[in-house]
Amino acid sequence: MTPRFAQFLAVDWSGAKGPRQKGIAVALAHAGDGAPVLLPPPDRKGWARAEVLGLLSGLELPTLVGLDLGISLPFHDAGAFFPGWDASPADARGLWALVDSLCAGDPNLEAGSLLAHPEAARYFRHGAGSEGDRFLLPGAATREGRFRLAEAAQRQQGVRPVSNFNLVGAAQVGKSSLTGMRMLHRIGPRLPVWPVDPLPPEGSVVTEIYTSMAARLGGVTGTATKIRSFEALNEALDRLDSHPVSGTGAIDDHSADALLTAAWLRRVHHQRELWHPPALTPQVARTEGWTFGAF
Repeated sequence: MTPRFAQFLAVDWSGAKGPRQKGIAVALAHAGDGAPVLLPPPDRKGWARAEVLGLLSGLELPTLVGLDLGISLPFHDAGAFFPGWDASPADARGLWALVDSLCAGDPNLEAGSLLAHPEAARYFRHGAGSEGDRFLLPGAATREGRFRLAEAAQRQQGVRPVSNFNLVGAAQVGKSSLTGMRMLHRIGPRLPVWPVDPLPPEGSVVTEIYTSMAARLGGVTGTATKIRSFEALNEALDRLDSHPVSGTGAIDDHSADALLTAAWLRRVHHQRELWHPPALTPQVARTEGWTFGAF
């Protein structure tokens, strides 16, 4: 039987300012059991977000792509991304279009203009002790902010995602998610994004991944999910039926995350239940999206 995907691409993304990002790592695993490999950026200073956009737009082989970012914002809890704002979009693709439109003047696919917008800014936590008056819903049980249903499922699997409306701290993914939405909008319909778009019967597809969850589901144990040595990475790859990568000693966590996640996508993508989590209704798919592997 011909495999559904010929290759598996994992992107550890970054929402930082600047033309090139040391925090972006891109790893590729071909179908089979060969070792995943890091794709070198076009410039030694790191990947530009537009270069990743070009890479995804030009895929020739059927590829399962995993992006380590939130492809949407919470919607289910309040019936809107931005409750109380009349410009709040109706679905995820509308959200991507709004973000890209408001940030059209920002370089490098950055998203600063959205966060400075007088209405949009009200929904985000911008710094320690600095949050918009709509960061929390009325009667919120915690100060952590709003979460998608996929993130609730992630928590049940032993990881601790941070609200995409939270822009504070090393674990925040809000800025990464917003810059990623600009990229997704510009890719357009030529590359389906599951589950906002149905899983196509053939060709490439983008999914959201959470590298910490991939590490946990891939057999990384203990309280931490970050891998910081080639030896630990190869132990994890062995549990995923993958050949080891070359190297000894320390490895940066961005590279390790991408390499491990590419091998994990290859190992688990055929599991039908991962494409059909119980909480993923058509409305949730259209608005909040989902994280591949959350169940």
